[in-house]
Amino acid sequence: MAEPGIEIVIGDQVDPDFLRVLAEHLGTVDILIEDGGHRMDQQLNTFREMWPIVRDGGVYLVEDLHTSYWAEFGGGYRKPGTFIEYAKTLVDSLNAWHSRDEHSFTVDDHTRTVRGMHFYDSIIVFDKAAVEMPSHLQIGRPTLDS
Repeated sequence: MAEPGIEIVIGDQVDPDFLRVLAEHLGTVDILIEDGGHRMDQQLNTFREMWPIVRDGGVYLVEDLHTSYWAEFGGGYRKPGTFIEYAKTLVDSLNAWHSRDEHSFTVDDHTRTVRGMHFYDSIIVFDKAAVEMPSHLQIGRPTLDS
């Protein structure tokens, strides 16, 4: 039973339709802590569907990521399809503005919305913000130092 000001919603994190309906119901959020299922499909589906509702300046935290290494949850060391391996690809997206190989990785939605990623033991925290292409500006003249 929920206390006043608390709403309990029960659904299946594997079901993207449920997550979309939940996202529409919630609207934008400042902080989203994924503390649900520990299977890879649950964590991945939830991030894909719920990241868009985190407001700029907000954070998204995924915990219990040690299950990315446990076979009984669909994990394994460097196993494709785990949340940890997915997050490693997001590191590339975070830095895509700097790619000189347009065929390897390109600027995408994550490049434009992930300001930072913080890795802790079994936790990743994503900072959300509108990210623009970096620019370099030199002010003044170069000096001739010998």
